[in-house]
Amino acid sequence: MRVAGRAQPVDSVVVTAPDDIRHIVLDTDTGIDDALALLYLAGRPDAELSAITAVYGNTPVDSSLTNIARVLKVAGLEDTLVARGADRPIVGEPAIAHLVHGRDGLGDLWSDPIAPKNLSPLSAAELIVELGRSRPGYYDLLPVGPLTNIGLALELDPEILTLYRSVVIMGGSGPFPPLGVSQMVDANIQNDGEAARRVFAAPRNELVMVGVNVTAGTIVDEQQVEALARAGTEWGTFSAQVLGAYMDFYQHAWGRRVSSAHDGLAAALLVQPSWITGSRRGPVNIVTDGYSVRAHLLETHEGYPPSWPTEPAPDTLVVTEVDREGFLRDFIRVLSGR
Repeated sequence: MRVAGRAQPVDSVVVTAPDDIRHIVLDTDTGIDDALALLYLAGRPDAELSAITAVYGNTPVDSSLTNIARVLKVAGLEDTLVARGADRPIVGEPAIAHLVHGRDGLGDLWSDPIAPKNLSPLSAAELIVELGRSRPGYYDLLPVGPLTNIGLALELDPEILTLYRSVVIMGGSGPFPPLGVSQMVDANIQNDGEAARRVFAAPRNELVMVGVNVTAGTIVDEQQVEALARAGTEWGTFSAQVLGAYMDFYQHAWGRRVSSAHDGLAAALLVQPSWITGSRRGPVNIVTDGYSVRAHLLETHEGYPPSWPTEPAPDTLVVTEVDREGFLRDFIRVLSGR
């Protein structure tokens, strides 16, 4: 596969995917919730993992590649095309989430490094551009880590997002929260604010932001993890093991052994958007207070504009409410491997 010349103009003929299946390019910093999102998509009959691109974030990029290979082995999809991506943000140094995901990104449960069997000679950014150009309107792009690979793809082709059917991002913080309310850290935007700025400013068909405003409260609890462990399948055992490591971290936030299904929710909303029960549409900017970097819809909780000058950007569909019960029921069912 080679990188072609310039992108087709936006008024060119578009090949659309059938309505009943999504052909997904997953961009991931494969930590625990990323691995479960990958496995979940592998088990959905309406999703096809067309390619997976690795990035740093939850773990270094080489560990991300190892974890992709491990999950593809569990899923029986070892021929899936994989590409190595960025090992650091466009500006600055990476912040690797070892405390959350373990040194290897999957809770340090395995000691045998494995490699993807179908590793592309292209970089992640090059592959994202090549796939979009090869079949405009056919693929959906699902970034669930820092947006560095997408930011680099936009350097190669500033209109690449217009060649994807949709882009669904796990990242961002929704509208500004109510007064006096703080939000969970959004590591994906925090790790590369410059890449995020490029993505939210870029032309696109549809960009959906599934932020920590909705993922943080989408909780996998103790009983659900026990159900996965009792399933008696390779999928269920793998899922329960890595969730146990995830809960080792999250128990200190809530006093219970539970965890948020961040990336799994974004994956699910791509294939089943009917689980979006509330949303707002408008421009998103990257904002910082000097400590945290966030992607916010340019609206206060009450619907007013923020109190400073903003940058123009195309509209993004910003998810504000979801059917958590419906999603979690399906998430556990698929991950159980039954």
